[in-house]
Amino acid sequence: MALSVPSSFATGQGDALPFAPVDHLLLRGEPDAPALDGRSGSYSFAELEQTLARLAAWLAGFGLEPGARVASWMAKGPVAALIPLAAPRAGFVHVPVNPLLKHAQVAHILSDSGAAALVGAATRLDSLQTGDVPAGCQIHREDDAACAMSGGPGIGPSDAKPGDLAAILYTSGSTGRPKGVVLTHANLWLGAVAVADYLGMSPDDRTACVLPFSFDYGQNQLLSTWYAGGCAYPLDYLTPRDVIKLIDRHDITTLAGVPPLWVQLAELDWPADVASKLRRLTNSGGALTRPLVAKLRTLFPQADLYPMYGLTEAFRSTYLSPALVDSHPDSMGRAIPFAEILVVRPDGGLTDDDEPGELVHCGPLVAQGYWRDDVRTAERFRPAPPASRYGGMAVWSGDTVRRDEEGLLYFVGRDDAMIKSAGNRISPTEIEEAAVAAPGIAEAVALGVKDERLGQAVRLLARGDPASRDRLAAHLKAELPNFMQPKDIIMLAEFPRNPNGKIDRVALAREWAA
Repeated sequence: MALSVPSSFATGQGDALPFAPVDHLLLRGEPDAPALDGRSGSYSFAELEQTLARLAAWLAGFGLEPGARVASWMAKGPVAALIPLAAPRAGFVHVPVNPLLKHAQVAHILSDSGAAALVGAATRLDSLQTGDVPAGCQIHREDDAACAMSGGPGIGPSDAKPGDLAAILYTSGSTGRPKGVVLTHANLWLGAVAVADYLGMSPDDRTACVLPFSFDYGQNQLLSTWYAGGCAYPLDYLTPRDVIKLIDRHDITTLAGVPPLWVQLAELDWPADVASKLRRLTNSGGALTRPLVAKLRTLFPQADLYPMYGLTEAFRSTYLSPALVDSHPDSMGRAIPFAEILVVRPDGGLTDDDEPGELVHCGPLVAQGYWRDDVRTAERFRPAPPASRYGGMAVWSGDTVRRDEEGLLYFVGRDDAMIKSAGNRISPTEIEEAAVAAPGIAEAVALGVKDERLGQAVRLLARGDPASRDRLAAHLKAELPNFMQPKDIIMLAEFPRNPNGKIDRVALAREWAA
């Protein structure tokens, strides 16, 4: 399918790239065609555009300054689906909060982003404690937003420029608390264009949106579908069978997932007529194993399988063409449209074929850095290697990869200490900080251990009173979301130390992370 574009902008390197403000996405679909469907009702593109305009007008009525950060914290629904477009249309920067997070993580995001307003579900807002919400941050309920969307005046499409800020997506680092990745209208728009293009999406596609909208991967489920003129079906599923029911009920053609979800889905008995409805499967958030690839190919022989690799700091970097999945199941594939992927040596020179090096992502999909964090921005966002045709700032991933003679990339290893579980990037430090806040716990170390279903699970080592283990588990359940809960907690009398007196994490990992 050839996807038309309304306008273009120059990158500075002579490239003209397709562009429109991200809030223009709904203008691309046929007015009467379905755009959003779910438990809260169905909307055509014309109806959804009108609803978006009203939501933007409601946000604009808060009296906030241009560029103010507006956070959202709610499960999937019309408000959650539209606020990523409505906030930028109103001149604000959207800050989505994972609905699985609890009050301590939400408090950090609100404070760090300098959020001027939070729109959230009543049950979630009621869970906030004294001090969680910064002074001056307005609180608004999702129900009020939904009411405003049902009638009243609206705001027309914005005239935002490519470099205007549109969103801050929070992602955990290997140390410290979550950091906000700053995205522009161009970042979001080009991401939608790129994915719709290489997936070959069309107006008759129907996408099951099972991933959280707070993730770049999850949010792009919506944006790329709407760019192609298709319909999105948000689902907060409780069991994998809910996914099968949705596919059957709405003739879903496109399903995006992370490895643990595919493991669960592959274990179910799929009616042949339901499985045959899927045209494409996409995976990110961790690599698919060879046995899982084989199982998916058997279950869904008519569906194209797209393994993908991405960084929140650059959205998406590579994908493997479905035509190569059977012959190169371990490959990360090649660069997606608009991305330039280089494999470099420590001196910045390009590696030879099959020589390991660091993956560096260059080009217009690169984010603008971390919000109000010059130190960590300088560590990850650095000038592009001399060989880059784009130049400018690039994302130095910290991941070691190799490129074969065919130009296909292969993952070698991850340099940071991130725990990657069920598609979530988990900071060990955040878990450790929560653990030592529990009575009777002196020190704590969180490790990632191999897990067949999750990819990695969290193992927590704690030093303190052995009798405090149960209290620690209860404390963590109250303070951390489910996906950060330890698989097991091991109490140790002492931690090994290095010559500087610090905890010897290498020794602990060697003994306990196997």
